[in-house]
Amino acid sequence: MPPTAAASPQSKAAAQNAAIRRLLLHSAVERTIPLPAVALSAAQAAGTSPVNIQPQAVGFLKKFIVEITGTANNTDGANAATLSDIGLANVLAQAQFIDTQSNTRIQTTGWHLDFLFRAKHRWGSTDALLSTAMNQSGNFGNNFGVVVAPTGFAHATSQPFRMVFEIPITYSDEDFRGGVWLGVVNAPSQLALTMTTTPFAAAGVDSTLAAWKGAAGNLSNVTIQVYQVFLDQVPAASNGAPILPPLDIATVYELKNTVNPQSFQVGQDNPLSYANFRRFMSTFLIYNDNPAADAGRPNPSGTDINYFALQSANFTNLWKKFPLQVAREARVLTLKDLPPGCYYFSHRKMPISTIAFGNMQLILNPSVAAAGAYSLVGWEDFAPVNALRQAGSLA
Repeated sequence: MPPTAAASPQSKAAAQNAAIRRLLLHSAVERTIPLPAVALSAAQAAGTSPVNIQPQAVGFLKKFIVEITGTANNTDGANAATLSDIGLANVLAQAQFIDTQSNTRIQTTGWHLDFLFRAKHRWGSTDALLSTAMNQSGNFGNNFGVVVAPTGFAHATSQPFRMVFEIPITYSDEDFRGGVWLGVVNAPSQLALTMTTTPFAAAGVDSTLAAWKGAAGNLSNVTIQVYQVFLDQVPAASNGAPILPPLDIATVYELKNTVNPQSFQVGQDNPLSYANFRRFMSTFLIYNDNPAADAGRPNPSGTDINYFALQSANFTNLWKKFPLQVAREARVLTLKDLPPGCYYFSHRKMPISTIAFGNMQLILNPSVAAAGAYSLVGWEDFAPVNALRQAGSLA
């Protein structure tokens, strides 16, 4: 019998990481604690200044749950206000999380957080199933005001709203890649939340990033309640240091967002580049072919785009898909369609690795591109901490 080959250093490290993960899952205690609620000032509610939240310096951080409540005021003197296509996800313009080593792990929008949560949980978001077929044994359905999204409320009236976001720090509740140990001295982390500056979009104005369609309006009485979810009672070594999965804590789980006001050319390949030194798990894209008159995004047929493609560094198309095929794949993964003009590309089965393969680009080839056409992109990826420290040019 041939001798057994010695395990490689990589396989040993992976085995050690997996063993410590199992140890944490079986012995650590998951805790959820509310941080002090913040009643927003007028400037904070209007999105002109961020709301800074100080996490508690305890435990192995997994995620934050953010509840935003307040009053939506339709100040239009004649017209009712209705929800925009993306709706309450737009009340949060930006979420930013900076870890204890000053790495910006999260810097993205409310719509990206909402889309990602729905995708990862197969649309099991804060919506409740409304089917009456389940009501044979009781009143099951949409009974609690977890999300309150007023629509069609009359002019010169006000309505309460409530929205919930999840800001993941680890990839999932069982996969601890991206986890951050917060129990350190003199190295605080910070969560910064910025409300939208345009909660209402007037008729004929681009409503892509608005929560409601209405000529005028604002938010008031806004309160933000953040819950910190972490593992407590983490096993410790003989020197008192926490025992954590080494590969997981050496990995940053990033959520980033970019705005691409390119000069899109009809029939031309317009590249959106994936940053180097990362492994991308998903890409969300919103394309607005004509911001004027709010007409460039609600396109259920996707006829404003010729095709999407994933292109490698040697200009080889790894895949090339038409908009309705991308929409069909997203429907399979999430059980519903995204809002018009929004696309989901999942790379979870085969992540896009710009560590191994270098430059990679998502190609958008439009068939319609008026002046001011733009795309919004939400990126989900893993990055080695050491690579980020050495790559000073990366955002």
